[in-house]
This record gives sequence, structure tokens and C-alpha cells, in this order.
Amino acid sequence: MRSVTARVTAALSGLAQGALWVACAALIAMTLVEAWQGYARYVLNDSPSWTEPVALLLMSTSIMLGAAVGVRADAHFGFVLALHVAPPKVRRVFVTVSRLVIAAIGSLLAFWGAELLVDGWDVRMAGAPVPQGLFFLPICAGGALVTLFALEQLCFASAVGAQPSESAAASSAEG
Repeated sequence: MRSVTARVTAALSGLAQGALWVACAALIAMTLVEAWQGYARYVLNDSPSWTEPVALLLMSTSIMLGAAVGVRADAHFGFVLALHVAPPKVRRVFVTVSRLVIAAIGSLLAFWGAELLVDGWDVRMAGAPVPQGLFFLPICAGGALVTLFALEQLCFASAVGAQPSESAAASSAEG
């Protein structure tokens, strides 16, 4: 069982690292697209129509993939104060419920993102020669990764990092 856990965790670690690289590349590309838009508008006096939809697509990619990596690192939004004051058994329940809620939200994002992606695939995006449904690909992919990483935290918490929120709450309670 340990070798399976280690292999799954290593594979998901690689997936998270890849998602982080894509998110960073999307953020850099968005900056370059916006710089080109400013230059074209104010220097060339010829604003390109494709820059705004492409920048929005890149921003969505960066946000969704970055959020998924944050879920895996247990660095997402949470009510840490409740963890600090709760007894250890209640703390474990809070962490488990939190991860289940995160997985549910990720599942909804993946499902409805896929629905919107398919529904909008035949519609051309205004200003850019790509399908409108492409806007929803980052939402779908990010939601799937959020779900996957939340489930990993639930199933393999000790292999991933022994519930960082729980250990942080315990160390602050001691000190």
C-alpha cells in the first residue's frame, strides 16, 4: 500500500508542478499581451481587438491552476482560527469537512465548466479567432484539479504532508 501511495503522491506532485508552470507562463503571457495592447493603442494608435479576450483567457488559466495548486499545498482560504481553538478530534472533523466541501466545489466547477465549454465551442469569440467555449477550459481543468488534490488530501494526508493546517494549529497551541 505504501508504494502505491508514494507513486500516486509523486504523480500528483508532478501534476501540481506542471500546473504551477502553466499558471506562471499564463501570467507572464498575459503581461506581455497587455503590454502589447498598451503599446499598440498609445504608440501605434491601432488597438488590436484580440488582446482583451486573450488576456482574460490567460488570467482565468492562471487563477484556476494557481488555485488548484493552492489546494494541494493546503494554502487556500479557510477558517484557521476555528482550527486553533478546537480540540484535536474536532479539528480533524473540520479539516475533513473542509476538504469535502473543496472537492464538491471543484467537482461543480469541472462539471459546469465542461458543460459551458461544449455549449460554446461552436460560437466564435468576439475579437479573437477562437471558440467562445475555450474560455471555460481553465475552469473545467482547474475544477478537476481542485477536486483531485482535495481528494488526495483526504486519502493520503500523511503522505502529502500530515495536514499542514492541523500541525500549524497544534504548534501555535503549544507555544
